[in-house]
Amino acid sequence: MGKTWLLAFILWQIIPTEAAITVGGGVGISIGNSGGGGGVWIGGGINNSPTPSGPSVSKLSSAYTALQAWKSAITDDPMGILKTWVGSDVCTYKGVFCADPHGVMDSASEPFVAGIDLNHANLQGTLVGELSVLSDISILHLNSNRFSGTVPDTFRDLSSLQELDLSNNHFSGPFPTVTLYMPNLVYLDIRFNTFSGLVPEYLFNKRLDAIFLNNNQFEGELPQNLGNSPASVINLANNKFSGNIPANFGFMSFKLKEILLLNNQLTGCIPEGVGLFSEMQVFDVSRNSLMGHLPDTISCLSDIEVLNLSYNKLSGVLPDLVCSLRSLVNFTVAYNFFSGFSQECSKLFFRNVGFDFSLNCIPGRDLQRPKPECSVIPGGGLSCLRIPSPQPLVCGALLGNLEVNLTSSPP
Repeated sequence: MGKTWLLAFILWQIIPTEAAITVGGGVGISIGNSGGGGGVWIGGGINNSPTPSGPSVSKLSSAYTALQAWKSAITDDPMGILKTWVGSDVCTYKGVFCADPHGVMDSASEPFVAGIDLNHANLQGTLVGELSVLSDISILHLNSNRFSGTVPDTFRDLSSLQELDLSNNHFSGPFPTVTLYMPNLVYLDIRFNTFSGLVPEYLFNKRLDAIFLNNNQFEGELPQNLGNSPASVINLANNKFSGNIPANFGFMSFKLKEILLLNNQLTGCIPEGVGLFSEMQVFDVSRNSLMGHLPDTISCLSDIEVLNLSYNKLSGVLPDLVCSLRSLVNFTVAYNFFSGFSQECSKLFFRNVGFDFSLNCIPGRDLQRPKPECSVIPGGGLSCLRIPSPQPLVCGALLGNLEVNLTSSPP
């Protein structure tokens, strides 16, 4: 029941405080269990009230029509979830959560569907445009099913939707731009599908807190406004993105805690602006083709815990400034062309920091590249924007120095 209570709590936070929540049917643990759709009732429940009349009938009857249309588009239900989707009382359906905005279920109130959670239900089918009538829904979780096709354009009418999780399904086609028209969306998770094509720039201007696009087939260059996003987590890993990390990355937003760009086709330098993310905890750009030296500004990532730069073509000497980061838990630079590291980096072993520097070009160290591979360093002529400032780097003055540098640099 723990997950059911958690979802009920989330809905309680999303819906105004005077709302009463009706959880009609088990979600999470109860999905896949035999038996009826037992519920969690907070402040009353539809099951204990007379059949709604007046204006309330319109929302629930519309929901009934929409959910039945969706049920018809689901071709396989191995757990028997939809066996509970019978009758006009949609608030008793497994995975369907209802709420009453007035807090008291009576003939004057207008209960509505506030959330759908069918995670791990293993349903096969498609989404239907009729679901757009659920304009009050705040949560739509469909993780780990076998839904395919595209996201209907009518979903732009889901004006109250805050969390959309379509991950681990078989959705395809271009990026679902309909999500850009959802004004209250804060959590977007479409990972582990087969979406393809370009990612629209506007995505990173939306007020999203989490963006998960990893494990799809997106391609093209990263949008130049990537660093504008107010999100705390951005995961673009395991796609086909190419080109450079935008040079202005980090200039517009400092809230990012995790950025995962691993296993793409990125080239060029790690931009200086990465050091502006003072709250960054995870920075993973492994398995790309990045070149050049590490920017000293990485030393300003005072909260960084995981720094993964492995499987690139980076070179130079690992500086003390980076290895002295006090929050480091794992620092990986394996499979690059680094030519050495300083005394501070050697101390990482005594700090119980996971430090992997294998298969580089560091003299006198074990498990390095054969000497012929180190005779020509990739990206030797690459010109990366760097801050001409004395050591040690003053992180507090970083933004001003970067702005001056970008302004004065030749086009």
